[in-house]
Amino acid sequence: MTVKKSERLMVKFITNQASQDEIEMLTEWLKEEGNQIEFREFVKTNYAIDSTMNTFDSAEIRKQLSERIQKENNVFYKRRFSSYYKYAAILVVALGGFYFYKNSDVSKEKQNVVIPRQDEIVLKLDNNSEEEIDTADTRNLTDKDGNIIGRQEKNRLVYNKVYAEGKLVYNSIKIPYGKKFEVQLSDGTIVHLNAGTSLTYPVQFLKNQGRKVQLTGEAYFEVAKDKAHPFTVNAQEVNVEVLGTRFNVDSYIDNNSTNVVLAEGKVSLYKNQKTNENQVYLKPGSRGSNIKGQSVIKIDEVNTDYYTAWVKGSLVFKNDSFADIIKKLERHYNVTFINRNKMLGREIFNARFDNEPIEVVLKYFSDSYAIDYTIDRDKITIK
Repeated sequence: MTVKKSERLMVKFITNQASQDEIEMLTEWLKEEGNQIEFREFVKTNYAIDSTMNTFDSAEIRKQLSERIQKENNVFYKRRFSSYYKYAAILVVALGGFYFYKNSDVSKEKQNVVIPRQDEIVLKLDNNSEEEIDTADTRNLTDKDGNIIGRQEKNRLVYNKVYAEGKLVYNSIKIPYGKKFEVQLSDGTIVHLNAGTSLTYPVQFLKNQGRKVQLTGEAYFEVAKDKAHPFTVNAQEVNVEVLGTRFNVDSYIDNNSTNVVLAEGKVSLYKNQKTNENQVYLKPGSRGSNIKGQSVIKIDEVNTDYYTAWVKGSLVFKNDSFADIIKKLERHYNVTFINRNKMLGREIFNARFDNEPIEVVLKYFSDSYAIDYTIDRDKITIK
């Protein structure tokens, strides 16, 4: 196992983000005595463990570890029950005083662990009332009159499939930094919403009228095909019109431009009122970009995977300045960066992280580019 891979596994285990397979990989690596010493030193260095490192309750650690794995996947636990105490025993030897660390005042004083803010997803209803969404819930959605208009299925809202007559009724959802969410609209369109995004949409679309939604932030759309009802996304200065397709819209307020990347199908882009002269068309694998305040929408060819990887939890930086990377990290993890190294902000980087805790991301930049930083709960200062 490479050094960077072992460090990644250690961080993911300590921050409670390791999967069953990753726990097994870590325990296999820890069978070697030298690796156990390295693990102890890593915990001491990165998580501020003091001289009581070797004071712990081994039975309690075995219990907590097996309970944690069981919680992750009960079926897996039953199939592999007999092997877990072998893994627990190895980890007990390596962890030493980790139980003390997790349950003492030392953990409250640790300086090298990021503690992101926890903000809630907010749904604004047609009567302007607001409610917080708990992604662990499954429940009915109702309108102001108590009628069921859909359901919440944990991290997705699913609206009833129906076209209405009369007046449009809107809901609006706001996703905070550090979270993602999904909305299935009443036509069957699925919208994946990235952190720091707001979407306003009709509870039901109207018969014989176009389907229109408003977006601020970033979203990946899987639009249901319906030739009779064109689908339009208003993303600040740019409108995206489709019949049925998959595309990503990046239109954060603090961006210099609005970018639309087409993964499948065909879309047209235009500003202000649509005319034959002001429309441009995208084909799969192309990006339409509009710099704020300019009238021209530019088109270039791109690798769409770079722009849609966030849907699966990945972060991809391709020829990004460190200043732009910081903005993306703030949204993804709900933390604040203070960059005191202005020259660094203009440097260009390439990197990819797949569902990694922020400690792994920071350590990568520190090890690879000698970037120095300090952590104070949810605030990271670049020196």
